Amino acid sequence: MKAEVQAKFDSYPKHIKPLILKLRTLILSVAENMDLGGIEEALKWGEPSYQVKSGSPVRMDWKEKYPNQYFLFFHCQTKLVDTFRELYSDVLEFEGNRAIVLHVDQKLPEQAVQHCIEMAMKYKNIKHLPLLGA
Repeated sequence: MKAEVQAKFDSYPKHIKPLILKLRTLILSVAENMDLGGIEEALKWGEPSYQVKSGSPVRMDWKEKYPNQYFLFFHCQTKLVDTFRELYSDVLEFEGNRAIVLHVDQKLPEQAVQHCIEMAMKYKNIKHLPLLGA
């Protein structure tokens, strides 16, 4: 992990850091299991960001302004969050066309979040499918 990314993780409150690190582990696991080649881990807009060649970036963060929530962000000019909403509106909460909203006091809906990450990481290959629209 790059020093600036590690510093960002270290800056999270003690009760938030494990939640964010769990998302990181899930993202890295998805990339590895899908055999998508290397994954770039960096800070984008001050947030941990993950990208593979075939995909759209996935970022994560916790904001002091929303202390009981943390977020997975997706490129807002894609149809990813619209697709996630169609598939998982009964399981996930969304913010506009850019984020999945997760709650500090609730169990991570791991299966749904994993599938959303998979779709983001394959976005360039699947963006013309009916659900994702172009």
